[in-house]
Amino acid sequence: MSERATIMGLGRYGGGAGAARYLVGQGYDVTVTDLASEAELAGAVDSIRDLVDDGSASLHLGEHNVSDFTTCTLLVANPAVRKPWENRFIRSAQAADVRITTEIGLAIDAIPDTCKVVGVTGSAGKSTTSAMLHAGLVSAGQNAILGGNIGGSLLGSVDSITQGSTIVLELSSAMLWWLAQTGTIERGAFLDAAVITNISSNHIDWHGSEEHYRQSKLGIASLLKPEAPLLTDKGAISGHSPNYAIELLDELPELRTPGTHNRLNASAALIACELLGCDLASATQEVAEFAGLPHRLEFVRELHGVRWYNDSKSTTPEASSLALDALASSPVHLIVGGSDKGVDLTPITDLAKRAASLVCIGQTGEAIAERAGVGYSGTIEQAVKELSKLAKTGDAVVLSPGCASFDQFKNFEHRGDRFKELVHSLA
Repeated sequence: MSERATIMGLGRYGGGAGAARYLVGQGYDVTVTDLASEAELAGAVDSIRDLVDDGSASLHLGEHNVSDFTTCTLLVANPAVRKPWENRFIRSAQAADVRITTEIGLAIDAIPDTCKVVGVTGSAGKSTTSAMLHAGLVSAGQNAILGGNIGGSLLGSVDSITQGSTIVLELSSAMLWWLAQTGTIERGAFLDAAVITNISSNHIDWHGSEEHYRQSKLGIASLLKPEAPLLTDKGAISGHSPNYAIELLDELPELRTPGTHNRLNASAALIACELLGCDLASATQEVAEFAGLPHRLEFVRELHGVRWYNDSKSTTPEASSLALDALASSPVHLIVGGSDKGVDLTPITDLAKRAASLVCIGQTGEAIAERAGVGYSGTIEQAVKELSKLAKTGDAVVLSPGCASFDQFKNFEHRGDRFKELVHSLA
């Protein structure tokens, strides 16, 4: 008789679907449950429709049933579930002695022992640093594979992971919390190197406190193999040896991606490449040519001498400040605000002193506008309309919200794509 697995949270980013397909391939009878409806999850449901149609997987959407969590042998929890230690369904599974893991835990178990694995985390810059590190490793001749929080599911790439590959994992604070609680099913410490770009207040709505968030990030150190290097921002962690600091490399050439923060990201990626035994010459050239990731200070267009940038991935006040610094050679108009993650909004408010204008949208936008003494635009449509009249030749307009997107959008990609549509529609 087949073992039963329950996947808590199909989600929209591919993790739940990837876990479902992988576990079916491993011989499990799979149940996928999500509080969202089938209509809300249409794209994700379509990606596993063949499994549902042939009976390999069943869908319980729009609600959770306790029996799905207590009668299975394996529960795969979605890291997006806030404060999972309080969740009654997860606690029911624990009480029933069900094995609990996550999609990233399954992926780590599937990586051959002969592969190198490097983890990258941080409050800002982890996606760009992960992508730069991956690009550098590939240019240096390594069979490198990028996965984790950066999107999709690594489980779909398991067949392409060969002996001796190098796996670059972007790891969120939620992923790291889960790995600290449950580890993986089969492996202990698995990282051959780790990078912490920085740590600042974030995701308080998930963690409950800033200290819980910080400790979850620092938990990446516990996943390192003995003597594996940990590369950190100077203020991120202390007391772990060996310890390498992220410092600006003097020999780093000009980058295609603007800003001192991206030079730090590039430096972190190249130092990690060197720690992993790569030749730096080819890696440095590749990182210098790296064009950046979508929604991270992404150049959209220039119109009437005004440059428009999409930085929708900016979901912390610190990220918005970095965007302003990166383009400080010009007057910068910032679009800020979004859903409330429970963090202090004062750093966003303070950006009004340095920006040419601060245009506020979304759930937090009204409070930011009131504190900064500026107007409240409300929506991204209104913000773009206002700035198309306000910005002058030589100015830059940047969507860098400093907040999450779930008040008005499905996710930060949806927000960024809508911004780009609006900017391209300007006459």
